[in-house]
Formats: sequence, structure tokens, C-alpha cells
Amino acid sequence: MSSSPDIGKILDKSKDLDRLRNDLEPVLQEINKMHKKLQSTPEVVEKPGDNSLSKLKSLYTLAKEISENEVNISNQLLGQLDALIPSGPPGQQRRRIEGSEQKKKRMKADSDVSRMTPSMRNHLDALASLKGEQVAARVTQEDADKDEWFIVKVTHFDRETREFEVLDEEPGDDEEGGGQRKYKLPMSHIISFPKRNDPSSAQDFPPGKHVLAVYPSTTALYKATVVLPRKRKTDDYILEFDDDEEDGSLPQRSVPFHRVVALPVGHRQ
Repeated sequence: MSSSPDIGKILDKSKDLDRLRNDLEPVLQEINKMHKKLQSTPEVVEKPGDNSLSKLKSLYTLAKEISENEVNISNQLLGQLDALIPSGPPGQQRRRIEGSEQKKKRMKADSDVSRMTPSMRNHLDALASLKGEQVAARVTQEDADKDEWFIVKVTHFDRETREFEVLDEEPGDDEEGGGQRKYKLPMSHIISFPKRNDPSSAQDFPPGKHVLAVYPSTTALYKATVVLPRKRKTDDYILEFDDDEEDGSLPQRSVPFHRVVALPVGHRQ
């Protein structure tokens, strides 16, 4: 009976492991897409303004961080399971040695995290710097029928759990309870917008490209198709928003470049 709480901790930790694996899957899919793109058109990296290599580096860095977190949690699970193995004279010394080894491995994993590479540290610094900024956030669960994206304000970023705390300042009239709503979301549920005062930070989307964009006069993001691209860095995009309720298209809208981001992999609407 006394081991029940420990079993509960193990199950909770295993959920963290599942969440990390779910986070990793879309990242690997995006990496594979980038690989195929570079294999079929390697000359694209020579074009002015192309960010394929920097995007690939960011994806590698994110995949590495998630994988390292998987290893860390796996080590913790091993340690918890080792502590629950029934004790007995024949194997008592062996388990003590194994427990010591697991403790060393966990300490090593923790120290590995503390000795992050400069690129990993810079990536976390960039995420932490989003505090106070508006970002695109998916507030629906992984297994939801469709993805709901809204504009939210970042209030905190936890470097250890890699989770964002965000505030939906305008949840809408149909939300229960009304008022502002708070969420804790993993990194995979957050997309930062390009800087309004730095047009070069925005990705260029060609005609026909599917994107995620803020519908004018709202705080909701919807799937849209680029009709006219930016001629100049500061120009707006002309987009055609999908109308999933009417199974058609809405009138074309002009949307500022800093309110348009790439459509997330596996988007469901």
C-alpha cells in the first residue's frame, strides 16, 4: 500500500515522457520536409533572404533539447523503479550499487543541461525574452478534432519544464466565465510573430502558400492562402481565408506581414 503514491509519481512522469515524444514528432516531420526541400533544390540556400539553413539549425536544436529531456526523464523513471524493486539479502548490495549508478547518471544528465551549448542557451534566452510579447498560441489538446490558435500575451517561460504561461486577454463572448484566461503551454504550442519594426525578420510566403494569419479586427488565427506576396518588406499580404463552416472562401483581406506565420505541421481546422 505504501508504494501507491510512488506508482502515481511514475505514471505522472511517464505522461511527461509521452508529451515530449508528441512534441518531438512534428519537429522531426518538419526536419524531414526541410531535408527533402534541400535535396530537391539545394540551390535555394544561395538565394538572397533564404533562411533554410538557419531554420534547419533551429529545428535540430529544438529536437536535441527535447531528446535530452527524454533522456533525463527516462533516467528519473529508472531511478524511481529501482527504488520500488523488492529488497532482499542476495541482491541488496547489487541494488545499492545500481542505485548509486543511477544517481550518478541523473547528476550527469542535470549537469549536461547546465552545460548547454551556446546555441541552446541562446534559444532559451530568445524564448524567455518573449515575456510581455504577443504570440500565436494553440490552446487545444494534442488529440483535439481541430486546432484553435489565438493571440495571447506571454507572462512567463519556465526554462526547466520548457513551458510557457500565457494570458488570453480577449477570450471572446462565448467563453465560459468570461474575462481573461490563463494557460500553461509547451513550446510546440507557441509561435512568435515577426517583429513589426524589423520586416526582414518575417518569412517570405509565395502565392498559393498556406499560412496561419490573424483575421482582421479579431484575435483569432485562421488558415489562409497567400494571393499576393509582399513586393516590399513592409508591404501587407493579400490573403484568402478558409471558411471551414461554409466550406468555401471568405473575401480577400489585407494582413500586415507581422501578423502572418507559417502554417504549423499537421494543422487541423
